[in-house]
Amino acid sequence: MLTLRQMRYFDALATARHFGRAAEMVHISQPALSVQIMEMEEYLGAKLIERMRTNTMLTQKGEEVLLHVRAILQQVDLLEQTARKGGGPLEGLIRIGIIPTVAPYLVPQFIPHLRRTYPSVDVELKEAVTDRLMADLSAGRLDAVIAALPLDIEGINTRPLFTDRFYMAVAENGENVLLSPLTENEVNVDRLLLLEEGHCLRDQALAVCSASKRSLVNFGATSMATLLQMVSHDMGMTLIPEMAIATETSRNSIRIVPFAEPQPSREIGLAWRRSSHRAKEMDALAEAIIAASPVARDAAA
Repeated sequence: MLTLRQMRYFDALATARHFGRAAEMVHISQPALSVQIMEMEEYLGAKLIERMRTNTMLTQKGEEVLLHVRAILQQVDLLEQTARKGGGPLEGLIRIGIIPTVAPYLVPQFIPHLRRTYPSVDVELKEAVTDRLMADLSAGRLDAVIAALPLDIEGINTRPLFTDRFYMAVAENGENVLLSPLTENEVNVDRLLLLEEGHCLRDQALAVCSASKRSLVNFGATSMATLLQMVSHDMGMTLIPEMAIATETSRNSIRIVPFAEPQPSREIGLAWRRSSHRAKEMDALAEAIIAASPVARDAAA
């Protein structure tokens, strides 16, 4: 018979399009995942996956089955959450997406605070770029997303959480001698390092520095940590959000230069589906994020 476990494994494989990555997502071995998918195909009497050398793709029948599988899993999750719910403001499993330029600096404070405040809550986190997270949110694979605003997407509600100011990071003893406070037209865009395409912080850096893509160093890093390692070796300069400063200055030889007023910034917010059965819980989640964020606490002080 077809099992919920097989459907969850199939959903993970359809999301990752790679057996190894899908196996990591559901915390089993790759051979075990492959066996479950083959058993599912055998039971349904149809090939769902086209296996290739480096990745996989769904067959036409697989795409049709995926729509039904995800609808079933969404209803099962709703049933489990309803059964566990005991009237508290935040209980049961909540799946949260978070962008990479926020996750390393918020999660270590946020998750312990959330568990202390709401002991009955179980958290599942996914870190990815904004477009991918919002697609998962709209499809019901996530309950909420923490990302930079605005997020003008049909059917999605948002709530601002806190303002995260931007600074410029340069090497401690580098060739760039920047005056403080820095004005935007003093940024040497020829030495500006950026995250790769798809990261919202890349677009924000372009906007702050009024730069075109043609005027930038031809490098796109996958993480803030990589960028700041490069900066510490005087390979360029980069925009750094306020929430990252304490962590990154403790492990990199960098100097932080503030911008002149009005300082450029980004607004970090919480997004959820307007139609979600958990919409009433989002205020409690938002308050927990604000309480855990050092940037939000400093602004309120």
